[in-house]
Amino acid sequence: MENTAPQLFKVTIDGVEVEVPPGTTILQAARKIGPEVAPPAMCYYEPLKGSGGKCRACLVKVSAGSAKDPRPMPKLVASCITPIQDGMVVENYTNPQVVDARKSVVEFLLINHPLDCPVCDQAGECHLQDFSYEHGVGATRYEEERRTFEKEDLGPYIQLHMTRCVLCYRCVYTADQITDKRVHGVMNRGDHAEISTYIGQAIDNDFSGNVIDVCPVGALTDKTYRFKNRVWFSKPVDAHCDCEKCSGKVQLWYRGDEVIRVTARKNEWGEVKEFICNTCRFERKQTSQWTIEGPTKVSRASVISANKYSKNLVKKPDFALQLAETQYKKIDDSRPYLHEMKDIEKSDDYKALMATDEKYFGHK
Repeated sequence: MENTAPQLFKVTIDGVEVEVPPGTTILQAARKIGPEVAPPAMCYYEPLKGSGGKCRACLVKVSAGSAKDPRPMPKLVASCITPIQDGMVVENYTNPQVVDARKSVVEFLLINHPLDCPVCDQAGECHLQDFSYEHGVGATRYEEERRTFEKEDLGPYIQLHMTRCVLCYRCVYTADQITDKRVHGVMNRGDHAEISTYIGQAIDNDFSGNVIDVCPVGALTDKTYRFKNRVWFSKPVDAHCDCEKCSGKVQLWYRGDEVIRVTARKNEWGEVKEFICNTCRFERKQTSQWTIEGPTKVSRASVISANKYSKNLVKKPDFALQLAETQYKKIDDSRPYLHEMKDIEKSDDYKALMATDEKYFGHK
């Protein structure tokens, strides 16, 4: 019988080989391996067709184009829109050029982004926070004034903080693909570009609340949840209901016995699995309206897991151990512990310290 199995391409990312079907992008192939090699993404959103290629957060180095043509690509490429070839070799975290480029991307995204984390509702689940923490630097070279915008209400449920926006276009694609009529988009060009509605129209449709879930920063916020709670103080649970507009599969966020927020369920990459309607999101905030399935599985690395797991279940992050090993001097525990001053003065360490003091400061 003739073999009809689809042909698979082999691609190596940071030394790990994986087989994927043709048409798969580098980012999708890296995600099949795991988060240890998957590039970050600020604009790419798998459920949204056409997304990606704007933020340049996922840049990688292709050191071998394919098995037939092993020449490297001359420049870094956006992994979210670059399809893989059979025999392709990709360098992500193992390439210093890629790491330096990501630092530059973080610096560019933070040029106009305000330091609103202490008051932003997105804090704790913000992709830009994670991106800047992993790849950013502690200072900025930007000296000019940042651009600012007034807060704008986009209907009864959504508030726009354009000052925080990174122009990822996710909300535009969401409105295009899951609603009947989009009334907002990117206005103007260059450094004047902004998300806005045409002549002040309100975003008012049954699925408008999904633009809040897809926003990677705190630019689009839920007006019914604003300033109510920090995400790490709330408890997420999976729940569902019989809804005629959507699947009804949601996450309920509790503060005590009160449902303070309802969101769509997301996968490990922070992407919505199934979009939900405004009725489920904004109007059903009583436990009696839902069938509770159980606590949401939260990544141990997420700040949302704070105070929800015992110490013996939380693994220390590898980067912290590596930092401690390389940056801090190891203590010589074999040295005797001296209690008396007369014993300290006889020690070789004390004599060396006094000799240095006398040499540079003239003290005896």
